[in-house]
Amino acid sequence: MKEKCLCPRLAKAMDLLGKRWTALIIYQLLEGSQRFNEIESALPISGRLLSERLKELEKEGLVERKVYPEVPVRVEYALTEKGLGLKTTIEGIQQWSQDWC
Repeated sequence: MKEKCLCPRLAKAMDLLGKRWTALIIYQLLEGSQRFNEIESALPISGRLLSERLKELEKEGLVERKVYPEVPVRVEYALTEKGLGLKTTIEGIQQWSQDWC
């Protein structure tokens, strides 16, 4: 029997989206740009873990962090074009979960 080789890009995508809370953070940001405390209050996640996940998503180019030069400083997070590309995937998972979970 011939073994299949797992596509490295698929493996990377699954590693990223499979991390706890990552997909739910992306789902939350599909509503539009939000401040850290808005995301934190919408999800049952610690601030430390949310900060870690947002940094990972920013590093991967899925989320952008925008700092507004106001007093006090305002920081908002939003999905990039690359992040918005996950919309149909996230919505598909949501639909599947409603049908089967």
